[in-house]
Amino acid sequence: MVVVRRGLIIALALGVVLTAAPRPARVVSLIPAVTEMLFAMGAGSDVIGVSSFDRFPGEVSSRQKVGGLLDPDTERILTLRPTLVVIYETQVELRDRLAAAGVPTWPYRHGSIASIYDTILGLGHALGRTADAEALTRRMQQEVADVRGALRAQPAVPTLFVIGRDVGALQHLDVAGGDGFLNEIVELAGGINVFRDVARPAVEASTELVLARRPEAILELWVNRRLDAATRQREVAVWNALPAVPAVHNHRIFEINDERLAVPGPRLPNGIRLFASLLHPDALPRAASNPQAPQTPQ
Repeated sequence: MVVVRRGLIIALALGVVLTAAPRPARVVSLIPAVTEMLFAMGAGSDVIGVSSFDRFPGEVSSRQKVGGLLDPDTERILTLRPTLVVIYETQVELRDRLAAAGVPTWPYRHGSIASIYDTILGLGHALGRTADAEALTRRMQQEVADVRGALRAQPAVPTLFVIGRDVGALQHLDVAGGDGFLNEIVELAGGINVFRDVARPAVEASTELVLARRPEAILELWVNRRLDAATRQREVAVWNALPAVPAVHNHRIFEINDERLAVPGPRLPNGIRLFASLLHPDALPRAASNPQAPQTPQ
């Protein structure tokens, strides 16, 4: 099948050794998104170590913590005797140290939604779980297609997707740019990213720029801070400083705690549905926000 061959090609391109995966495999993942992928394709029993930032699924609490992007614990990783370690592409020193110890690595690159599917398929092939990875990918693609189908007759909403700012102030305003999966989320949810012309994953925007872009909806994603009802109201009120912005004037500001919109993994289609239900409430029933604890996007 094409997807099987695609997984093989991806794995080869990344330089992953494709001998038959030992059973049981012993996988260490330093990337929360990849950890979710592994559990979702049925490989959770193969995962023996995870990053310090992993929170989902709940089973990761029983796995050894081995640091993260900036502080990987090489010695602890080696004591786990892994057969594969999933690392960030930029962790060159860690890759070299593991290679010297004879431990294969899988280099992860943060990118588009297509790259999420590529990672699932490639890892599935490398671990001897091609059919499971293929099924997971098909399911995710169908979930996204279902959202797109429900929005077929809906006009796209000019949207500002805020991924960070100072609490209680419109300062250090980080928003989604036109490059990467955050921009794709906006489009798949029936929006038009008002900063789509800026070819970067994220943009530090001034209030003057926001005024000029005139978003009709503003979605603010808080992944490291839980908002109670009172705090949510205060953060919405911060935007009253820009009454000329259509989203402010029309009360279309959405404050949300949901890591499904921040972690590029198997739950992302559910996050897209949530986003779409906010932008197009008449086309989609309001999706429930994820009750899981917020987690740092990786």
